[in-house]
Amino acid sequence: MSGIQQEWAEFQSYVERRDVIFYYVGYFSQTIIAAMADAVKLRAEHTGAVGQTRRKLFSSFIEMAQNIVHYSSDLHEKEGRATEPSMRHGAVFITLTDGIYYLHCANPVDAEMAEKLRAKLEHLRTMTIDEIKAEYKEMLRSETPPDSKGAGLGFLTVARDASAPLDFEFSPPAEDGALTFYLRATI
Repeated sequence: MSGIQQEWAEFQSYVERRDVIFYYVGYFSQTIIAAMADAVKLRAEHTGAVGQTRRKLFSSFIEMAQNIVHYSSDLHEKEGRATEPSMRHGAVFITLTDGIYYLHCANPVDAEMAEKLRAKLEHLRTMTIDEIKAEYKEMLRSETPPDSKGAGLGFLTVARDASAPLDFEFSPPAEDGALTFYLRATI
């Protein structure tokens, strides 16, 4: 087996051992998210996910990808194209182990955003599923928070759809002060 074939076989073996059903690292935009969403739908169907699980997997994936677009500190703006939206860097992957899906995302954030994310997620971790659903309904009726680039429903949506509390971590700050935000949802 050649070097390239060997590398491919090793990667494929890793993917199969870890039950990776979707993986992407790079820049995120609305167009890229739409294409990835189609792939996630197909992979969820292929793995045999039932309707409600597919819906939860899909909506949580969309919210995690949107959070990267809105909050990643690694911004890439296209030169000479002020009318096109910027793209932001991050990663997302989905694994399936013993019938349980795990959605992971990671992206760089600055220290101020890290503290806001930490506060939101620690609050969510203290809530019951009924409290999460009630807050979700209340957020639907309320004004968009001033620091939110969406309706403020992203983490609530993921927490509502998850079968366990959301897990999150932050890396130690890099030389430029940026941290990496890691989030995992269990579906």
